[in-house]
Amino acid sequence: MMKLYSNSTDPFSHRCRIVLFEKGMDFEVINVDSNNKPEDLSILSPYSDSPVLEERDLVLTDPNIINEYIDERFPHPQLMPPDPVMRARARLFLKDMENELFIHMKNIESKESKVQENARKVVINHLIQLSPILEKQEFLLHDEYSMLDVAMAPLLWRLDHYEIKLGNQCKALLKYADKIFSRQLFEEAMSPAEKAMRPSI
Repeated sequence: MMKLYSNSTDPFSHRCRIVLFEKGMDFEVINVDSNNKPEDLSILSPYSDSPVLEERDLVLTDPNIINEYIDERFPHPQLMPPDPVMRARARLFLKDMENELFIHMKNIESKESKVQENARKVVINHLIQLSPILEKQEFLLHDEYSMLDVAMAPLLWRLDHYEIKLGNQCKALLKYADKIFSRQLFEEAMSPAEKAMRPSI
Protein backbone atom coordinates (compact mmCIF):
# COMPACT_ATOMS: atom_id res chain seq x y z
CA MET A 1 0.00 0.00 0.00
CA MET A 2 1.19 3.51 -0.80
CA LYS A 3 2.01 5.77 2.12
CA LEU A 4 1.94 9.54 1.76
CA TYR A 5 3.73 11.53 4.43
CA SER A 6 1.73 14.72 4.36
CA ASN A 7 1.72 17.99 6.29
CA SER A 8 -1.89 18.89 7.06
CA THR A 9 -1.50 22.55 6.01
CA ASP A 10 1.11 22.27 3.24
CA PRO A 11 -0.42 23.10 -0.18
CA PHE A 12 1.97 20.73 -1.98
CA SER A 13 0.92 17.83 0.25
CA HIS A 14 -2.67 18.88 -0.45
CA ARG A 15 -2.04 18.39 -4.19
CA CYS A 16 -0.87 14.83 -3.66
CA ARG A 17 -3.83 13.99 -1.44
CA ILE A 18 -6.20 15.29 -4.14
CA VAL A 19 -4.64 12.97 -6.73
CA LEU A 20 -4.80 9.95 -4.41
CA PHE A 21 -8.48 10.56 -3.69
CA GLU A 22 -9.25 11.13 -7.39
CA LYS A 23 -7.82 7.69 -8.15
CA GLY A 24 -9.99 5.97 -5.53
CA MET A 25 -7.26 3.55 -4.49
CA ASP A 26 -5.99 2.15 -1.21
CA PHE A 27 -3.44 4.38 0.45
CA GLU A 28 -2.43 5.64 3.86
CA VAL A 29 -1.91 9.31 4.70
CA ILE A 30 0.52 9.88 7.56
CA ASN A 31 0.23 13.37 9.00
CA VAL A 32 3.61 14.96 9.61
CA ASP A 33 4.56 17.78 11.94
CA SER A 34 7.39 19.53 10.07
CA ASN A 35 8.97 20.52 13.41
CA ASN A 36 8.91 16.95 14.69
CA LYS A 37 9.31 14.55 11.75
CA PRO A 38 8.77 10.85 12.51
CA GLU A 39 11.94 8.80 12.63
CA ASP A 40 10.97 6.59 9.68
CA LEU A 41 10.43 9.68 7.50
CA SER A 42 13.80 11.12 8.52
CA ILE A 43 15.39 7.86 7.39
CA LEU A 44 13.44 7.74 4.11
CA SER A 45 14.03 11.36 3.19
CA PRO A 46 16.39 13.23 5.54
CA TYR A 47 16.56 16.40 3.41
CA SER A 48 12.97 16.70 2.23
CA ASP A 49 9.89 18.40 3.56
CA SER A 50 6.56 16.74 2.92
CA PRO A 51 5.10 15.38 0.80
CA VAL A 52 6.94 12.09 0.57
CA LEU A 53 5.46 9.01 -1.12
CA GLU A 54 6.61 5.51 -0.20
CA GLU A 55 5.62 2.37 -2.08
CA ARG A 56 7.65 -0.75 -1.42
CA ASP A 57 11.25 0.22 -2.29
CA LEU A 58 10.28 3.45 -4.04
CA VAL A 59 10.55 6.82 -2.27
CA LEU A 60 9.50 10.01 -4.09
CA THR A 61 9.81 13.53 -2.69
CA ASP A 62 8.74 16.06 -5.34
CA PRO A 63 4.96 16.71 -5.52
CA ASN A 64 4.89 16.83 -9.33
CA ILE A 65 6.88 13.60 -9.64
CA ILE A 66 4.67 11.97 -7.00
CA ASN A 67 1.50 12.98 -8.82
CA GLU A 68 2.68 11.92 -12.27
CA TYR A 69 3.80 8.56 -10.85
CA ILE A 70 0.37 8.00 -9.26
CA ASP A 71 -1.32 9.04 -12.52
CA GLU A 72 0.73 6.57 -14.56
CA ARG A 73 0.50 3.78 -12.00
CA PHE A 74 -3.30 4.11 -11.73
CA PRO A 75 -4.41 5.53 -15.11
CA HIS A 76 -8.15 5.94 -14.38
CA PRO A 77 -9.26 8.67 -14.27
CA GLN A 78 -6.36 10.05 -16.27
CA LEU A 79 -5.18 13.47 -15.07
CA MET A 80 -2.40 14.05 -17.60
CA PRO A 81 -3.42 14.17 -21.29
CA PRO A 82 -2.91 10.91 -23.23
CA ASP A 83 -1.58 12.80 -26.28
CA PRO A 84 2.22 13.39 -25.99
CA VAL A 85 2.00 16.94 -27.38
CA MET A 86 -0.77 17.96 -24.98
CA ARG A 87 1.05 16.22 -22.12
CA ALA A 88 4.21 18.22 -22.91
CA ARG A 89 2.16 21.43 -23.00
CA ALA A 90 0.59 20.57 -19.64
CA ARG A 91 4.03 19.99 -18.12
CA LEU A 92 5.26 23.30 -19.52
CA PHE A 93 2.21 25.13 -18.16
CA LEU A 94 2.76 23.51 -14.76
CA LYS A 95 6.45 24.45 -14.78
CA ASP A 96 5.53 28.05 -15.61
CA MET A 97 3.01 28.10 -12.76
CA GLU A 98 5.66 26.72 -10.39
CA ASN A 99 8.20 29.37 -11.40
CA GLU A 100 5.84 32.34 -11.56
CA LEU A 101 3.11 31.57 -9.03
CA PHE A 102 3.59 28.68 -6.60
CA ILE A 103 7.14 29.70 -5.72
CA HIS A 104 5.66 32.65 -3.78
CA MET A 105 3.41 30.56 -1.53
CA LYS A 106 6.07 30.09 1.17
CA ASN A 107 6.79 33.83 1.18
CA ILE A 108 3.10 34.52 1.77
CA GLU A 109 3.47 32.56 5.01
CA SER A 110 6.64 34.43 6.00
CA LYS A 111 6.77 36.17 9.39
CA GLU A 112 8.09 39.32 7.71
CA SER A 113 5.21 41.56 6.65
CA LYS A 114 7.09 43.12 3.69
CA VAL A 115 7.94 39.69 2.27
CA GLN A 116 4.30 38.63 2.74
CA GLU A 117 2.93 41.74 1.03
CA ASN A 118 5.29 41.52 -1.95
CA ALA A 119 4.40 37.86 -2.45
CA ARG A 120 0.67 38.66 -2.29
CA LYS A 121 1.03 41.33 -4.97
CA VAL A 122 2.89 38.97 -7.31
CA VAL A 123 0.33 36.19 -6.81
CA ILE A 124 -2.60 38.57 -7.40
CA ASN A 125 -1.02 39.85 -10.63
CA HIS A 126 -0.51 36.32 -11.94
CA LEU A 127 -4.06 35.28 -11.02
CA ILE A 128 -5.45 38.34 -12.82
CA GLN A 129 -3.52 37.27 -15.95
CA LEU A 130 -4.82 33.71 -15.61
CA SER A 131 -8.49 34.62 -15.26
CA PRO A 132 -9.18 35.41 -18.98
CA ILE A 133 -7.96 31.93 -19.97
CA LEU A 134 -10.88 30.46 -18.04
CA GLU A 135 -13.59 32.60 -19.62
CA LYS A 136 -13.99 30.21 -22.58
CA GLN A 137 -13.23 26.85 -21.02
CA GLU A 138 -14.29 24.65 -18.11
CA PHE A 139 -10.87 23.81 -16.69
CA LEU A 140 -7.25 24.76 -17.38
CA LEU A 141 -7.05 22.08 -20.07
CA HIS A 142 -10.42 22.95 -21.64
CA ASP A 143 -13.23 20.55 -20.65
CA GLU A 144 -11.39 17.90 -18.62
CA TYR A 145 -10.32 18.10 -14.98
CA SER A 146 -6.54 17.66 -15.07
CA MET A 147 -3.28 17.81 -13.14
CA LEU A 148 -3.19 21.58 -13.75
CA ASP A 149 -6.48 21.96 -11.90
CA VAL A 150 -5.13 19.76 -9.09
CA ALA A 151 -2.13 22.10 -8.82
CA MET A 152 -4.24 25.28 -8.74
CA ALA A 153 -6.86 24.06 -6.26
CA PRO A 154 -4.80 24.32 -3.02
CA LEU A 155 -3.69 27.86 -3.84
CA LEU A 156 -7.21 29.03 -4.67
CA TRP A 157 -8.57 27.36 -1.53
CA ARG A 158 -6.08 29.36 0.57
CA LEU A 159 -6.83 32.82 -0.88
CA ASP A 160 -8.80 33.99 2.16
CA HIS A 161 -6.25 32.42 4.50
CA TYR A 162 -3.47 34.28 2.64
CA GLU A 163 -5.54 37.51 2.75
CA ILE A 164 -5.62 37.70 -1.05
CA LYS A 165 -8.64 39.55 -2.39
CA LEU A 166 -9.52 39.24 -6.07
CA GLY A 167 -11.69 41.87 -7.74
CA ASN A 168 -14.23 41.84 -10.56
CA GLN A 169 -11.53 41.24 -13.19
CA CYS A 170 -11.19 37.71 -11.76
CA LYS A 171 -14.83 36.60 -11.99
CA ALA A 172 -13.97 33.73 -14.33
CA LEU A 173 -11.23 32.53 -11.97
CA LEU A 174 -13.53 32.65 -8.95
CA LYS A 175 -16.23 30.73 -10.84
CA TYR A 176 -13.61 28.15 -11.81
CA ALA A 177 -12.50 27.90 -8.16
CA ASP A 178 -16.06 27.23 -6.99
CA LYS A 179 -16.37 24.47 -9.61
CA ILE A 180 -13.22 22.77 -8.32
CA PHE A 181 -14.27 23.14 -4.69
CA SER A 182 -17.65 21.54 -5.41
CA ARG A 183 -16.02 18.23 -6.32
CA GLN A 184 -16.76 15.72 -3.56
CA LEU A 185 -13.27 14.24 -3.74
CA PHE A 186 -11.74 17.68 -3.23
CA GLU A 187 -13.47 17.92 0.14
CA GLU A 188 -12.50 14.37 1.08
CA ALA A 189 -8.83 15.10 0.35
CA MET A 190 -8.66 18.01 2.80
CA SER A 191 -7.33 17.84 6.33
CA PRO A 192 -9.41 19.36 9.16
CA ALA A 193 -6.90 22.24 9.32
CA GLU A 194 -7.42 22.95 5.61
CA LYS A 195 -11.21 22.87 5.96
CA ALA A 196 -10.89 25.47 8.73
CA MET A 197 -9.07 27.84 6.33
CA ARG A 198 -12.35 28.35 4.48
CA PRO A 199 -15.20 26.99 6.57
CA SER A 200 -17.90 27.69 3.99
CA ILE A 201 -17.67 24.26 2.30
